Amino acid sequence: MHGNNHFVNREPLPVSSPTALIADDEPLLREALAAQLALVWPELRISAMARNGREAVEKFINEKPDVCFLDIHMPGLSGIDVALEIGAQAHLVFVTAFDQYALQAFDAGAVDYLVKPIVRERLSETIARLKRHLAVQSPPRDITAVIAAFASQLAKPKLRWIRASIGQTTKLIAVQEIDYFRADQKYTVVAARDSDGRAFEAIIRTPLKELLEGLDSEQFVQVHRAVIVRLAAISHLLRHDNETATLYLRARTETLPVSRNFTAQFRQM
Repeated sequence: MHGNNHFVNREPLPVSSPTALIADDEPLLREALAAQLALVWPELRISAMARNGREAVEKFINEKPDVCFLDIHMPGLSGIDVALEIGAQAHLVFVTAFDQYALQAFDAGAVDYLVKPIVRERLSETIARLKRHLAVQSPPRDITAVIAAFASQLAKPKLRWIRASIGQTTKLIAVQEIDYFRADQKYTVVAARDSDGRAFEAIIRTPLKELLEGLDSEQFVQVHRAVIVRLAAISHLLRHDNETATLYLRARTETLPVSRNFTAQFRQM
């Protein structure tokens, strides 16, 4: 009898080398978060990185990480969709660029989140909470009901910023600085102007259809299968005999095509 006593009341061992999945459609932001985590939480092992929501679910099934850092806005399945599929199988942290209204929704549900650009102090707070949960082996909270309740609200805020690449640099561009978006093979070109009015171009991987869903329809319209334009950037329109048209822009030399499927919305011009 005594030989088994030392196995009774054994304390659970803490997770010494926890694992994590990072899901974000921007490669530079995935790497940046991984680098920050390496500094603040060196014991954490990044076991998987995902470029979109579907890949995040697949890699979660294969790797079963302890923690998932999920970007909310990803092509295909969003971070919210991924969270609903994962459920209470992992500790979830959302990474968001949403406005204060959405953050209040997160606070109300006690859901952990990080705001882009990620601040070291906030990341440290999140990690401290995760460490406490993992040390006592407390199971992940089942937040599916909370997420489901807020899912429709979290989808409503319109894009205010676009994360785009200029060479090796990632730039946050305010939507009011953007004149138009143009599809270019597997990329989308963002044509914008800086605070001094100088024109520049950057690229993103988000397709036009997905952009259109996130943009304010009172500010941006699609004028061609490959072009979305900000209405305030338009100078005037030249109609053609074949029911197409050409858009001229303020302070830009290039013009934009308007296909016959979209000319109707410019009848008043």
